[in-house]
Amino acid sequence: MYLNHYYNKDLQEYARELRNNTQSRGEKFIWKAILSKKQTGYKYLRQRPIDHFIVDFLAPKLNLIIEIDGNSHLNKGSYDRFRQDKLEKLGYQVIRFSEGDVLNNIDDVNNQIRHVIYCIENSHLSLH
Repeated sequence: MYLNHYYNKDLQEYARELRNNTQSRGEKFIWKAILSKKQTGYKYLRQRPIDHFIVDFLAPKLNLIIEIDGNSHLNKGSYDRFRQDKLEKLGYQVIRFSEGDVLNNIDDVNNQIRHVIYCIENSHLSLH
C-alpha cells in the first residue's frame, strides 16, 4: 500500500461523505475525464484526508495534490494560501484549477497536469 501520507483518520468519515455526496461538477468532470482512468499513468485518491485538511485529489506516488476551486473559494484566498503552504511544507506539490477551467478547458488542464508530472519525474531523476 502507500505510505501514510499524513493520513488523518479522524477526517475519514467526512471525506467519505464529500466523496459520495458533495463533489462539485468540476471535480466529477476531471475525475471522469482524466484522473479515474489513470491517463497520466498514476493512481489518484479522491477527497483524501491529509493532516487537518481534505484535498480534492492526491497522486500518492508523486506527492501531487490537485485542487479544483469552485465558487466556494472566491472569498477564501488567504485560507487557501495558508492551506497550500502547510501542505507544501509536508512535501506535497499543489496545483489548482478553477472549476470553470476544468469544465471549459479540460485539454489545457490535462496538459498542465502532464507538465507538472513531467517536472516531478525529472526532478526525481536528477536527485539520484
